[in-house]
Amino acid sequence: MRSTPYRSTPVGRPGPSDSPAPVGRAELLARLDRVLHGRGRAVLTGPAGIGKTEVARAAAARAACRGETVLWLAPQPADRDIAGAAAAALMASVPPSALDGLPGPQRDAVAVLCREAAAPEEGRDPVALRLGVARVLRTLAERGPVLLVVDDARRTDADSADLLRFALHLAPPALRVLAVETPAPQGPEGVGTDDGEGDGAGGEEGAADEDGAGAPALWVPSEADVLLVPPLHADEIAELLVHHRLPSRMAGRIHRASGGNPRLALAVGRSVADARGPVHHAEALPLSGRARDLARGMLAPASPAVRAALLLGALALRPTAALIRRAGRPAAEAELAAAERAGLVTLTEDGAVAFTAGLLPSTLVHDTCWTTRTRAHAALAGVVDDPVEAVRHRALATDAPDEDLAAEVARAADTARRRGDSALAAELALLAAESTPGHLGRRRLARLVDAAQEAARAARADLATRAAADLLARDAAPADRARARLAVLDTAGQGLTDLDETYVHAMEDSEGDPGLRAGVLLRLAVKYVLADGDPVRSRAAAVESAALAASVGDRHTAAQALTQQARMDRVLGAPDAERTLAEARALEMTDRPLGIRNTAQILTIRHALFDDRLAEARDQLYALLPLVERRGPVEDAIELFRTLAEVESRRGQCAAALAHAERSLALTLEAGLSPGPAWYALALAEAAGGSFARAASYARRSAQASEEEGDHVFLSRSLYALGRVQLLTGDVAAAVETLRRVRDNESAQCTVDPSMLRWHEELAEALLASDALEEAQALLADVGPVAERLGRTTVLLGCDRAYALCLAASGRTEEAVGLLAETADRFAAHGLVLEQGRCLVALARVERRRRRRSAAHQAMQAAAAVFERAGALPWLALTADGPARTDPAPAAGGALSRLTEAELHLARLVGEGASNQEAAARLYLSVKTVEARLTRIYQKLDVRSRAQLASALNAPAGSDR
Repeated sequence: MRSTPYRSTPVGRPGPSDSPAPVGRAELLARLDRVLHGRGRAVLTGPAGIGKTEVARAAAARAACRGETVLWLAPQPADRDIAGAAAAALMASVPPSALDGLPGPQRDAVAVLCREAAAPEEGRDPVALRLGVARVLRTLAERGPVLLVVDDARRTDADSADLLRFALHLAPPALRVLAVETPAPQGPEGVGTDDGEGDGAGGEEGAADEDGAGAPALWVPSEADVLLVPPLHADEIAELLVHHRLPSRMAGRIHRASGGNPRLALAVGRSVADARGPVHHAEALPLSGRARDLARGMLAPASPAVRAALLLGALALRPTAALIRRAGRPAAEAELAAAERAGLVTLTEDGAVAFTAGLLPSTLVHDTCWTTRTRAHAALAGVVDDPVEAVRHRALATDAPDEDLAAEVARAADTARRRGDSALAAELALLAAESTPGHLGRRRLARLVDAAQEAARAARADLATRAAADLLARDAAPADRARARLAVLDTAGQGLTDLDETYVHAMEDSEGDPGLRAGVLLRLAVKYVLADGDPVRSRAAAVESAALAASVGDRHTAAQALTQQARMDRVLGAPDAERTLAEARALEMTDRPLGIRNTAQILTIRHALFDDRLAEARDQLYALLPLVERRGPVEDAIELFRTLAEVESRRGQCAAALAHAERSLALTLEAGLSPGPAWYALALAEAAGGSFARAASYARRSAQASEEEGDHVFLSRSLYALGRVQLLTGDVAAAVETLRRVRDNESAQCTVDPSMLRWHEELAEALLASDALEEAQALLADVGPVAERLGRTTVLLGCDRAYALCLAASGRTEEAVGLLAETADRFAAHGLVLEQGRCLVALARVERRRRRRSAAHQAMQAAAAVFERAGALPWLALTADGPARTDPAPAAGGALSRLTEAELHLARLVGEGASNQEAAARLYLSVKTVEARLTRIYQKLDVRSRAQLASALNAPAGSDR
């Protein structure tokens, strides 16, 4: 008798850290847990690859953590035809002791089942077998809770389903059952099979199931709650990519391509990771290999009629059931309904058709021959009611050059541009160029330049690259080549590291044309700071660009170049930054740029943010908001909401900061842009009013995306946000490491102005907490004069807070208390309530170390009131838990006041019995460092042993002064 190919063994008992919720499934898992403990029966369902098995595994791991017995059945497709296979595997997996109490006939029947599951039924006693299986499950449940997971119940053979149905009907409530099912859609003309899955490894693996037969029922449908596993949101897809070490900067585009299906998303992510060269747009995602195969597997159940209807939907700009019916599919509603049941499309009440994953229509079109595609375009051209769409379909229905058609397409592109549909305008502009006959060479070249520039306005890197490649392959003038290359550069977003050759050729092509050369230098100025981290070269390029643009009367480029110069002047600490910015703003007022990104107007607002003129920055941003939301490009809206999030985070308006940051991220992912900047803003907002844990997660994601893009600016910002959270949550060693990276990055970029990224005060405090007092003092001594020279008042306040802590660590606690109280009041005067509260927390801790419990309590209560009014939830938690967690009880005579924060922490650990090795591991220090620090502690407290140290720590406090 062959053994059945089942994975049917009890799940082990992992520790709590082994059973985290799969990405985006925490709420679903909580609901599943409630259902299982309420009704005892649940079904997880959803399309292939959605992650059902991962959710079931997490539920099983949690049950095992609670001490429950977990049984796991995972039949394979071929086992459905083996009578009794599932029941045999289940009985073989239970502990042998569960069979001990079975009567002889039942024990024999179960033994025969396990031994001869694939043999004919001679020798089986069906009644004894049913009773035996039921008795085994009842015995297990009487010993304690049992969770039975059936992974893909459709593969359960009919005999086993009958046995389990009987046994489960008699089972006590302590036996809970979770079934995982992939629905088998039924529809007209053979739409009824699917690729039954194992949904494992993050929902990425799974074998096709050749048989679309329905699943044998394990219970009456009304006995179980059915839970649909939904697609992941775009931000959850980003988290999934980070978890699997895949490029997260493409998260929005990968979400669109996958429709939130984890298996598809991971396949697309791996395609992107394996691709050579930069990828800047969803339409240009390298969807090869596994990704295409998975999409083909999803499309495979569709009949030829359904595929024909779906092809029309894939080619139309705004597909509806009525449009597809008019284009030659009289049964369109039925065909689309079948496709919807197969999980390929969704249909709205008004008949609009949307594919569940962008990979599906692109694969459908990719795999359809040109002849069939052209027939479909021709059919659509005759039935669409928009003349612009009709022209598009007519152009795509032929590959024969035709000047009349090309001119008509060019006019349609102008119409789309006036409507504000820049993506369609870019597509049509390129179609117009490609439809132009070869003998009209100059006209074709002019249209290719227009197409490239239109693609740049639409941020369509794929179309810009196509237009530029076509133009560069022809005998184009240098000026045309330069314009095409500038369009490619303008669609690169944050990822400029792979375009060095394009910059070189653009410089060469712009030789002798001051206007074009100014444009190239402007792009180089941006590249030098973002990709190369060199603000000196960036400023020099901006200065030259501004001069060249002014020489030819190009006020638009001159204003942009002066804005970039002012930005670099601020970074470099030059005194003329504000004067240059005012000059750029004056030019901009006359030029009236269409957007706000990279303009003097938005930089003026950001300078107000850096200077903590927050009310002024907020008012100017809100004044821009209606205009940007009404008719601005999406990049402008993203920039506006991100800056608003930074301003409101700094002001302590926590709810508003979170709302703006979330809006910025949603727009970023929807547009398919790099999420690094939006994640940074969300890290700041979460650190202000959400969760320190989420803030750290977003900061790490931002750092990863920025590194992928080669973006030095946002890499430093995201690391700063991470280091700050690490410091606030007590992870001092990690904070020092992270903030030192920020310091090194900023030093390499020659950054002088300390107001743009306030890492100095954070690193000083982290160094102090790690017992590096002299290094902390040296850092503050370096930054103070610079901040004073530049007039950065609130930077000096942050340094004062850190310096006060240095005073306390040096034993000068009276001075520290005075400085902290004064600094808190001055922060409040500037409207920086979180910084005010932070000073009050520091004040409370110093007072606590001075044994002034009443003053400490008063300061901490004041901090809590500040944080509560601001809605700063994570900070409020610090006021409740921080002192008790980090401060040891004061020793008699106030001796502990002579210890630094780091020494106090170590003393507490050792006093509680930790060995040097254990303390070193918990504090992320070397054993030698712990030994040296302990020596200093013993000297300061005048103790000679661990026992005396513990006594000093636990000595009763004296009376409050």
